[in-house]
Formats: sequence, C-alpha cells, structure tokens
Amino acid sequence: MAEKKMVKTYLDEIPWGTEEDIEKEQLKSAKERRKLPEGCKSSVLYADIMRIAWPSLIELLLTSLVSMADMIMVGSMPNGDDAISAVSLANQPKFIFVSMIIALNVGVTAAIARDRGAEQHEKANNTLMQGLVMSLMVCIFGSIMGYVFAEPLVRFMANGSLSEEIVHMSTTYLRIQMAGFMTMGIAATYTAAFRGTGNSQLPMVYNVTANLINICLNYLLINGHFGFPALGVAGASLATVIGQAVALVMAVVSAGTGKYYFNAKLTDFLHGFRVDFGTIGRIIKVGIPSLIEQFILRVGIILFSRQVATLGQPGYATHQICMNIQSLSFMLGQAMAVSSTTLVGQSLGKMRTDMAEHYSRRCTYLGLVISIFLGLLFGLFGTTIVGFYSDTPAVIQASIPVMIILGVLQPVQTPQFILSGSLRGAGATKATAVITLVCVLILRPLAGELFISVLKWGLIGAWAAIALDQVVRTALVMYFYGRGTWKKIKV
Repeated sequence: MAEKKMVKTYLDEIPWGTEEDIEKEQLKSAKERRKLPEGCKSSVLYADIMRIAWPSLIELLLTSLVSMADMIMVGSMPNGDDAISAVSLANQPKFIFVSMIIALNVGVTAAIARDRGAEQHEKANNTLMQGLVMSLMVCIFGSIMGYVFAEPLVRFMANGSLSEEIVHMSTTYLRIQMAGFMTMGIAATYTAAFRGTGNSQLPMVYNVTANLINICLNYLLINGHFGFPALGVAGASLATVIGQAVALVMAVVSAGTGKYYFNAKLTDFLHGFRVDFGTIGRIIKVGIPSLIEQFILRVGIILFSRQVATLGQPGYATHQICMNIQSLSFMLGQAMAVSSTTLVGQSLGKMRTDMAEHYSRRCTYLGLVISIFLGLLFGLFGTTIVGFYSDTPAVIQASIPVMIILGVLQPVQTPQFILSGSLRGAGATKATAVITLVCVLILRPLAGELFISVLKWGLIGAWAAIALDQVVRTALVMYFYGRGTWKKIKV
C-alpha cells in the first residue's frame, strides 16, 4: 500500500554502486565523468528532473505570484505605499524564525532522500516522525518569541527612518503571522519529507490550495467586501495563516493514508512513539550548518534592509517591490533545486555518485534556460510589472535601473541556487554556510555601506551591492561543487 504512489525514476532501474565504483569515479577526468552510463539517455534523466520539478515549479511560481498579489492588494489601500513598506518590514524578522524551520527541513529532505535511495521505507517513515517532533518544538519557541518581541523587532528594522503608522501596521501584521507560525512550520516539514521521496505533486496540491484561499481571503479582508470587515494589513496576515492551516490539514491526512510512501498517523505519536536520537542526529548533522547559514543569511539581509530603509520613501517601497519581483526568479530557480536536492540525495543513497553528478548538471542546464527568459522579461517589461504594485511616478521611475540589474542577474544567480541544492542533497551544508557568511553577512553590507552611504548612489547603489553579492556567491558555490568532496559525505 505504501509503495502505491511512490514516484519512480531511472535510479530504481539501475544497479547499486559500490565503494570500489565510487573510488573509480573519483579518478576519472571531468570529461570522462560527463559520459553517461551505458544504456542511459539524457532524455530519461531530463524526464526524471521534470517529473519532480514541474509540480514544484508550479507550486513555487504560484506562491511567488500570490506574494505579488498580496503586495498588489495591500498596495490598493488608500495608504498603499506605506502598507507595502509595513508588510515588507514585518517579513524580515519573521524570516529569522522561518529560517529555523528551513534549516531543519534541509536535514529532513537530505535524510529521507538517502533512505528512499537505499530503499529503507520504514527508516524514512521514522525520519518524518522525528522531524515533526523537532518542528513542533521549533515552532513553539519561534511563535512565542516572535509574538512577544514583535514591536522591538519592527522598530529595529525601521531604523528610525519610517513613520509610526508604518511601525504600528507592521507590528500587527507580524504578531498575527507569529501566532499562526505553527501552521506554516509543520506543513513545511511534511513538504520537505514528501520532496525527499521525489513526490512534489502532493505538496503542490495542498500549497496551491492554501494560496488560492489566501487570495480569496485577501480580497474579502483587506479592503472589506461582501460584508467582511476591512482589516487592512491585518486582514492580509490573517488570510495567509488560514491558508497555511488548510495546507497543514491536507498534509497530515495525506501522510497518514499510506498512499504516498509514508504511513505517519497522528495517533502514532500516542501509541509506542519514542524519540530516536540516532535519527535526530542525522537530521541535525545536516540541519545545524544549514541553520547557521540561514541565520547568517537573515542577519545579513536585515542589516542590508536597514541600510536601504535610510533612503526613506519612495526608495524603500521601490526596493521592496523589486525584491518581491526578484522572489519570482528565486522560486523558479528553487524548483530546479528541489529536483537537484532530491535526485542527488537518492543517487548517493544508492551509492551512485556518477548519477548524482549527471542529474545535478542537467538541472543546471534547464535552470539557465528559464533564467534567460526571465532576464529578458524583467529587462523589457520591468516598469509594467512594477506598475501593478504602485502607480506612484517616483516609484516607477526609480525602478527602471533596478529592473535592468535584476534581469542581468538571472543567469548569474540560477546556477548558485541549483548547485547549492545539490550540495544540500549531499549533506554538504557547511560549504553553503561558509559562502553565505562571506557574501551576505560581510560582502553585501560592506558594499551597501560603500555604495549607499559613502558614494551616495541611492537605490542603484543598493542593487549594485546585491549584484556583487550574487556574482561572488555563484563563483564560490561553483568552486565548492567542483571540488567534489560532497560525494563522500555520509548522512
């Protein structure tokens, strides 16, 4: 029953590797490693990649579009630019707590991908159960801290440069988000587990459902329609939480049916469940470096965001609109990274380091094709896209050079996303943590200080700093990946 809807790939048809095979693979030249095993075709590997990527692509694309719709709907309020700034301000401290869940789930996906590749179904099921317990603990901590310290966090982010009205709206938005933090966090752990098995269609279904509910409730609650109260940014925050709660219920039910690889019922936690420190150790081994990476990432982004906040309005609003648009490209790159993480992890679980490299390379090729299209879209139609968010002439004018920079960055940043996904699938999260430390916590804020405060380049300076960060980060990721040490990591 548990195998009924398991996602099959070429890996299920090929023989297991051995330690001797791995040693031979390490001795091959780069040209020799590019040759596919006899009988294997690129078309088959691309089919595997797309089988996992397309649901993630749709899910993440719709998630990004919903985020855009959130901002557009919030921007439709009478004080739209202020409301956009308020929501963006709240999202930065929220993502500090989200980063803890992301880090945990990197460990869950990597461990379950190895279990799936090694054909150890019960071990994978136990990994999910242990991951859910850890997720619950993290969510309780994050929810309490985020709610209690919402206002100080928002004021810190505002950096004394934004109005009291924006601070008040932002605090309200953040408190609602943190009160419902558990719905997002635990649902995300189920998503990470399903993706580790190669099943990205199920998360697509329940996350798309959540996003559709979010959009409908936004319409009803932000400006007030069909008799519902006009709650403004509070309505937008409440709509998000309710949508996430629906996704969580759907994920819990799906994982308990036995039809989607897992058979993890909530009642199992009440009958015979025991904390497995060995499994928790596997998750933590990958998750802790990822947690450090995510924490560094958020601290670096917060420091940089505070620098941009000193530009005031409309500079800050323009920046946040363009960052929201940039998230669209991130989502598309991350969809390919989902495939890369899953297939690299499963390949290594079956001791086929050759297949891990073949899948990773082809994920990168596909990602580059998408990124070139996006780059042209942003470069040619940037002001049109920004116009959906705001009709303020100063905002639209300021966005022109930013959208050109954003377009040029697309083929630069995409390999970074996908190869980082490959490294995480292998459990090489220490490397990505070091790269994030160098680029986001050190390079970007220093460049921001130089370009914004010293050279007085304003918003263009802020995005020049982002561009420098992305270029260097991609170069470092490609270097760490090219060394090949990720193939030897045990999870």
